[in-house]
Amino acid sequence: MFRFAIDRGGTFTDVYALCPGGKVRVMKLLSVDPANYPDAPREGIRRILESETGIKMPQGSPIDASRIDWIRMGTTVATNALLERKGERMALVVTKGFKDVLFIGNQARPKLFDLEIVCPEVLYEEVVEVDERLVLHSDKCSVDKSSWTDTMGTTGEKMHVKKPLDRSFITLRIEEQDKVKFIFKYYKSKKNTKKNRE
Repeated sequence: MFRFAIDRGGTFTDVYALCPGGKVRVMKLLSVDPANYPDAPREGIRRILESETGIKMPQGSPIDASRIDWIRMGTTVATNALLERKGERMALVVTKGFKDVLFIGNQARPKLFDLEIVCPEVLYEEVVEVDERLVLHSDKCSVDKSSWTDTMGTTGEKMHVKKPLDRSFITLRIEEQDKVKFIFKYYKSKKNTKKNRE
């Protein structure tokens, strides 16, 4: 079985492969090279599998994953975008009453008594407050939860729905020349389906 460890950087993508029998293959590709391939990590995996197995794997065709034990990938692209304040425009959709939570943070600062604190800029340009409320389950909590409904979070934690999300569309428009529009929809269902949690 093949095992892949990939580092996708802004300029280069490094692919490390531990092949069956213990052979190690290393490959470096340009992270963005649309004239030769659409995706560098996938291309690195494809080339190594094709070379080591002798089986032709044309670009654009699905890769046979039955020979792959695992793929681990890290990237600095997102970190660079955050540090340089580049990338897609963003909005923060958050529970009503918590619009400043990321700006306030935890009040940790290098100089506790400094009166002129310089805070980093937030990454989002607009905040949309959503009138809903989820409460994490705790056996120690003595609040009456009889009118609340139970659900399961995406991490498997039990939660209580104190105030359900308004099931109509939540629409946010960020004004720009091309009128960027983000739409979030809460799917109507009595059960806590995967769509609801997403």
